[in-house]
Amino acid sequence: MELRIKNFITEFPFFTEEEKRPWEFTSNIKQLVLDFQKSLNDDFIIENHIAIHKSAVIEKGAVLKSPGIICKNAFVGANSYLREGFFIAENAHIGANCEIKSSFIGTHSAIAHLNYIGNSIIGSNVNFEAGSIAANHYNERTDKQIWVLHNNEHIDTGVTKFGSIVGDSSRVGANAVLSPGTILPPHFIVKRLELIAQIP
Repeated sequence: MELRIKNFITEFPFFTEEEKRPWEFTSNIKQLVLDFQKSLNDDFIIENHIAIHKSAVIEKGAVLKSPGIICKNAFVGANSYLREGFFIAENAHIGANCEIKSSFIGTHSAIAHLNYIGNSIIGSNVNFEAGSIAANHYNERTDKQIWVLHNNEHIDTGVTKFGSIVGDSSRVGANAVLSPGTILPPHFIVKRLELIAQIP
């Protein structure tokens, strides 16, 4: 089975005939979000390339850097930082003091608080407990190129910034870390304090 976003996430508004691989999507998310904004209706208020649905709740102190989209009934907690292309789907919950960078957060998913999600695609009904991280860069390596493991095949992404794709209804425990290039199928469970490093 080829590595495609649709095999992990059922509700993804960016599907096209020429579907991008996960790292291609996150690398181009800024332009994709800007293009998507053109299709939004009057229920969204768009200022400085940030589109926020009228029903969304943005708490005090949250910083939003364009471009971005926050959809119907979504929530962004106090002092969170969303930047470099973000899409927060319907009924998604971003808790206080989170950082979301170049990422898609799916419907009814919750990023608790004190989390970092970088260059990642998070499916629907996913829960990240407090302090869990989707890392997007190999700080500790000289060779920072990111590879992924899929169906026992090592795939060179061609990028140095890519986090994870997390399938629908997965659970990531408190203070767990997903290493760059992590691929989690739907309904996957990551234990608290666990490190997922699929490419040693």
